[in-house]
Amino acid sequence: MSFCSWSVIPFDSITLVNVNLGILFYLALSSLSVYGIILAGWSSNSRYAFLGSLRSAAQMISYEVVLGLLILTVAALSQSFNLREFIANQNLSYYFFALIPIFLIYFVAVLAETNRTPFDLPEAEAELVAGYNVEYASIPFAFYFIAEYCNLILWSDLTIYLFFGGWGSFYFVKLSFMLILFCWIRATLPRYRWDQLMILTWRIFLPFTLCAVCLLFFVINFYTGTTVDNLIVLDSDLEERFKMLFSVYISGSAEEYQELLAIYELLLKERGLI
Repeated sequence: MSFCSWSVIPFDSITLVNVNLGILFYLALSSLSVYGIILAGWSSNSRYAFLGSLRSAAQMISYEVVLGLLILTVAALSQSFNLREFIANQNLSYYFFALIPIFLIYFVAVLAETNRTPFDLPEAEAELVAGYNVEYASIPFAFYFIAEYCNLILWSDLTIYLFFGGWGSFYFVKLSFMLILFCWIRATLPRYRWDQLMILTWRIFLPFTLCAVCLLFFVINFYTGTTVDNLIVLDSDLEERFKMLFSVYISGSAEEYQELLAIYELLLKERGLI
């Protein structure tokens, strides 16, 4: 799954799969990695390995909720789920400067999502004898760590696209800085307790993230003039075109979506709706 997620990451003008819901596609693939870890612990026929896999599943699911909401705030600013739009909208200024609190919570959540120190509880050596991979050696052991570090590089790359302008000037410098930051934290901070980890996400991060999402959408609606009172009932022609536009947004190409969006906006202007 770690390798499949690279398909929606744009490199300059090259993207293997350029879809409008690229960021959601990435989150869907990253969430599937939970199954691999659970099956690894269960198939080991070891209590310690199985406990490590259950810890990892609970930790990843908990922090994916926070990550999804945080990425939603960035998507709201970009008005798109396409990673190319994220890059295009950061030509003048990086989102990092406008969303510093969001970025700090996002970075901590990424540490927990990738099972890195200080949130590497699924691999707590003193408690679980190396965690879910304790019964694996040689090539299977190597596969798990290749996937883990590939996931680490992938989240570092995604962080650059979300907050630091993506592909462009000093791309490899920014990517190297993110990777060094992960290693630096691993060598500096002690490990959290399991109850502290769960309290951090459910009692602190999640309420703050929900408040931040609501506040950001309120600010966007205030400046764009979009309110609930502006909602209208579309006629049959507009409704059919909206269904076509939505289906292309889900499964079509970005170019086809932009063409249909321009036609749809022209029809709305003709009716005096925008």
